[in-house]
Amino acid sequence: MSYKPLKIEQYGLIGDCSSCALVGINGSIDWLCWPRFDSAACIAALVGDGENGRWLVAPRHPGRTTRSYRDEGLVLETVFETDSGTVALIDFMPVNAASPSIVRIVEGRSGQVEMRQELLLRFDYGTSVPWVTRLPDDAGIAAIAGPALVVLRTDVPLEGEDMRTVSTFIVSEGDRVGFVMSYGPSHRPVPAAIDVESALAATTEYWRGWVGRCAYEGEYAAMVRRSLVTLKALTFAETGGIVAAPTTSLPEQVGGPRNWDYRFCWLRDATLTLMAMMTGGYYEEARLWRDWLHRSVAGSAEQLQIMYGIAGERQLMEWEVPWLAGYEDSLPVRVGNAAAGQLQLDVYGEVIAALHLSRRENLRQAGHGWSLQVSLVEHLEQIWQEPDEGMWEVRGGRRQFTVSKAFCWMAFDLSIKDIESYDLPGPVERWRLVRDEIHRSICDNGFDAEKNSFTQSYGEKGLDAGLLLLPVIGFLPPDDPRIVGTVAAVERELLEDGFVLRYRTDEAKDGLAGDEGAFLACSFWLVDSYVLLGRMDEAKALFERLVGLANDLGLLAEEYDPRLKRQVGNFPQAFSHVALVSAAQHLRDGMVPLRGELDEAA
Repeated sequence: MSYKPLKIEQYGLIGDCSSCALVGINGSIDWLCWPRFDSAACIAALVGDGENGRWLVAPRHPGRTTRSYRDEGLVLETVFETDSGTVALIDFMPVNAASPSIVRIVEGRSGQVEMRQELLLRFDYGTSVPWVTRLPDDAGIAAIAGPALVVLRTDVPLEGEDMRTVSTFIVSEGDRVGFVMSYGPSHRPVPAAIDVESALAATTEYWRGWVGRCAYEGEYAAMVRRSLVTLKALTFAETGGIVAAPTTSLPEQVGGPRNWDYRFCWLRDATLTLMAMMTGGYYEEARLWRDWLHRSVAGSAEQLQIMYGIAGERQLMEWEVPWLAGYEDSLPVRVGNAAAGQLQLDVYGEVIAALHLSRRENLRQAGHGWSLQVSLVEHLEQIWQEPDEGMWEVRGGRRQFTVSKAFCWMAFDLSIKDIESYDLPGPVERWRLVRDEIHRSICDNGFDAEKNSFTQSYGEKGLDAGLLLLPVIGFLPPDDPRIVGTVAAVERELLEDGFVLRYRTDEAKDGLAGDEGAFLACSFWLVDSYVLLGRMDEAKALFERLVGLANDLGLLAEEYDPRLKRQVGNFPQAFSHVALVSAAQHLRDGMVPLRGELDEAA
């Protein structure tokens, strides 16, 4: 049976802070990796078709469909209104369960509805067909493929049909039919049964309690809470690492080759993620993320990577999955990410900003991590003048990227402030000289007087949306004519239907074919720039356009295609939601450049 994945925005997210699943508005789970975010998918229809694994629970003749999250948490309720009656499908993943599990409850609301359940597991990213046997007392089935074991339990009779497990049943008003699918190692006993109603109550209460701790108040509080819940769902609880997205190879251009695996933790996200969590009052989550960061980068400063695995793994070898057709024929499907081996100088500044921020907020004692920070800055002294691949991980060769240099400047600037504010040891006079040298280099080589704008790289005309961060980090005051000119140039050259592109792919020599959508985080950065420049009406208007792109559940992908009018890129994207939280706070409170905030706190 052929099956075409839905539009990206038609999926919802459920998760247990170890992994996630994407649930379509049609009742089909089309993406699931077990037992971790970065494990091989056992349901991969999202980047293939129905033969690569999916789990459908839905009316045989669906009608109108609506959905929402219960109590703003992560229990997803999809309501199907059919000609014969109405049913609700309640999907969730119990948090802190003995075994990773997905629970699906079909609840009759009115009339009678004929339902169909169809499970097709394909381990190893949609290729390995499991051996399926019945559990004792006909309580369900067990599927084994190599090291992996999945059991499905339900009171509904299950039958084998065309290498899948199916069932049909009638739900009447007041009926509740449960399905529980659990994962475990194949060499151990099958996971224990779960009581669906107890699991529902516990999971609902967990998320209700977590959302209830949110300290953020303001005009956009509901969107901020949804973004923070999404960040929490993308957190690997065991280590505190936060994945950029739970998916791989959702395309930046439908049908194109810009398809990447985002199930890893980017250092670039570190500072803004800390700020977002603390904005919501979630200091423990911020502390765990900061500690993950410290453990992951520990070691030789020369070996600093731009990303790591969710437990700090460093070997993230990239390979292509030849048997998957790709989301809407977007090839290749990639696992792993070769960008982990790139030189991106900006990450030094981002790591140091995160360490400094953790001192400011007393996440750890001021001296904690200082020796590591010193080693990073000392190494950066030796390499800051080198070309790199830049913050957008281009694959067209190294260049002298302006934003990379600016974040090198920030690394020295904040480290100097650490010495001055916290009485920490370090060669402050030498670092001042380096900091000032970097500043001169950027102003002399990264600014184009004819365009009245900073440019993506030294000596070139093209722009880069990362330049919007220059006033945010305090490189120059927001009212400096060079900053005002840069914002104007971004508006003139990088806007697509009012949204911000990272850069023009036909100009940037990034080594890749095809195009991409507008990058949502960059568009939120333009909101921040408007706030800094006092253009509050424009800031609010752009923010509201951006949050209007979220799907019916409040979720955002990495990018938006203004031509197709749909979300593109991996989904949901942590960086988009982090940038949303930041912009909402700045609209509410105003914004002081990062350097000024740190000055004031010190």
